[in-house]
Amino acid sequence: MKFQKTRRTRFRPLLWPGWAAIVHAVGTIGIVVGIATPSGAAERVILRAGPFEQTVSVADLEHFAETGEISPSLKFYTPLLKPEVRRFLNKRLQVDAEVGEKALGQVLQSPSGKKLWQSLQRVAPGLTIEQLQAGLWLAARQFNGLDAIGVLRSIPTETVTIDVTEAIAAASQVNVPYLKTQALGPVLAQELEVDSPPFQAAFDPTAPGAQRVQQQTLVLQDSQRHRSLPVDVYWAEKSQGPLVVISPGLEANRTVLAYLARHLASYGFTVAAIEHPTFAQYSSLPTQPGQLLPASEFLDRPQDVRFLLDQFAELNRQPGALQGKLNTEQVSVIGHSLGGYTALALAGGALDLDALRQFCQKPNLLKQAPADWLQCAAKDLPGKQVNLRDRRVVQAIALNPMVGSLFGENGLRQVAIPTLILAATEDSLTPVLNHQLQPFNQLSSHKYLLTAIGATHLSVADPNSSSGVMSIGNLTQERRGNEVAALRQLLQGVTLAWVQQQTPAAETYRPFLSSAYAQSFSTPNVGLRLNDRLPSSLNLWLDVAARL
Repeated sequence: MKFQKTRRTRFRPLLWPGWAAIVHAVGTIGIVVGIATPSGAAERVILRAGPFEQTVSVADLEHFAETGEISPSLKFYTPLLKPEVRRFLNKRLQVDAEVGEKALGQVLQSPSGKKLWQSLQRVAPGLTIEQLQAGLWLAARQFNGLDAIGVLRSIPTETVTIDVTEAIAAASQVNVPYLKTQALGPVLAQELEVDSPPFQAAFDPTAPGAQRVQQQTLVLQDSQRHRSLPVDVYWAEKSQGPLVVISPGLEANRTVLAYLARHLASYGFTVAAIEHPTFAQYSSLPTQPGQLLPASEFLDRPQDVRFLLDQFAELNRQPGALQGKLNTEQVSVIGHSLGGYTALALAGGALDLDALRQFCQKPNLLKQAPADWLQCAAKDLPGKQVNLRDRRVVQAIALNPMVGSLFGENGLRQVAIPTLILAATEDSLTPVLNHQLQPFNQLSSHKYLLTAIGATHLSVADPNSSSGVMSIGNLTQERRGNEVAALRQLLQGVTLAWVQQQTPAAETYRPFLSSAYAQSFSTPNVGLRLNDRLPSSLNLWLDVAARL
C-alpha cells in the first residue's frame, strides 16, 4: 500500500477499515466464542500504520461508549466514531463463563480458528494467545455481561498495539458468517448427538429399489412468462404415491440430484427434476445495476413448479407412458440452495420484504456471505409480504437452502406441512446459522434437521453431474467425492423414508427418520445428525453467534 504526501491524508484512509477490522476481530473471537468482554489491565491502544503511530486511551473509548462524548485524544477519529461504533462498544452478552471458555478452546483448535489467530498475531504484534485467553477468561468472570471495552481492559498488558495495515489485509480475508459457522461446527457435532444403541433394521433403504427406472426429458413452454423449462421425468412401471419435484440452485441444472431421482423412482415414485433459467439466460432479463439475477426470479422459480404441476395434471389424464403416474395433488418438493428457498416458499413460507429491505440497506461484504447479498435482489419486489404457497405441496425438503432474511423472523412460522432442512457446517455460500438453524427454529412442528458436520454446499450434488454453481465470493474448497459419499447415501435413505410417510408404508420407514440411523453413517470426514428439535443447550450458542 502506498502512502500519500501528508501525514493526515495518508493515515486517515487506513483508520476506518483497520479500526473496524480490529474491533470486529476482537469481538468476533469474544462473541462467537461466547465471551466478548469487560475489565482488566490494558489501558492504551496504539494504532500503527507504517512509520506512524497514534495512542488511544481505553478510558477515552469507554467514556465515548458511555456518554457519546469525544475526548480531545479522540478528536482525530471523530469521522469514525459513528453511532454504530458506540453500539458495538456497549453491546453486552450474558454468558456462562465455563461455556465460553470451552467454546474458545474449540474455536482456537479448529482450522479456521488457527487461521484467525495467525491473522490476529500479525494485526496485534506482541499479543500472545495466552494473553488473549486470560483476558477473555477474566472478563467473563468479573463482570455482569461482556463488552468490547472489558475484553481490552482484561488483557494482561498495559498496551495493545494494532498494525492498521495488517488489519485492513485481515479484514479483506475474513468471511465472518463462515467463521461463525466454523465456530459452531464442533458445538453442533456434540450437542446434536443422541445416545442410542447401534441402529439395526430389517432392510436397507439406500439399496436400489426393485423397479426398473425409465427417464424422459420434456420441455415445458410457459408463453405468458416467456420461460422455457426442461424437465427430466423418472418413473417406473408401477409408479404411484406422491409426485416428487426437484428444484436446483442458481447455475445448477436438472441433473444436480440425479442419483436421488433415480433412487426414488426405483421404489415406485415419479420424480420430475426441473431446470430453471441459468445464469447465462439472466443476462437477457431485466436486472438492477449490481444484481446477478432479476428480483422477479424469487417469484418465478416457485411459479415454475406451479406451472409444472398444472401441465402435469393435464398430462396425467392423457394416454401415454405417464398416464396415471403424475399425482399432482400430493407433491413432495426437494430443493437445493436457491431451490431450497423455492421449496420453503411453496411450503407456505411468506416472504417478508420489509425485513429484507431493512437488512439490505447497509451491505457489508465482510459480515455477509455470498447468499446474504444475493438475496437482496428480491428487495425490489413490490409490496410488503408475498405468500407463494401451493396447497398441492404436502412435504418439503430444503437442502442447504438460501434463507437469510427472505422470510424475516416469522415468515416460516406459516409453514404447516412436514419440512426437512439440511445444514452443512463447511458451507460458505449459505452458512448454517442464518440460512438453516435460525429458519429451522421458526418452523413450528413436523420438522427435521439433518446436519452434516464437515460437508460443504455441493456435497449433496451428484458427483457425476455436469451441474455447477457460480463462483461467488471466497468459497471454501468443495467436498464432492468419496469423502462425503456417506452423506449422499444417507440422503437416499432419509429422503425415501420421508416420501414414504405419505404412503401406507409410513410406519415401516419411520425408523429411518431417527438420530440413530443418521449417526450410523458418520465417518471421520463427516459427522451426521438428524434431530426433530434443537436442544435447549444450543440456544446460548445460537444467540451468541447471532449477536455479531
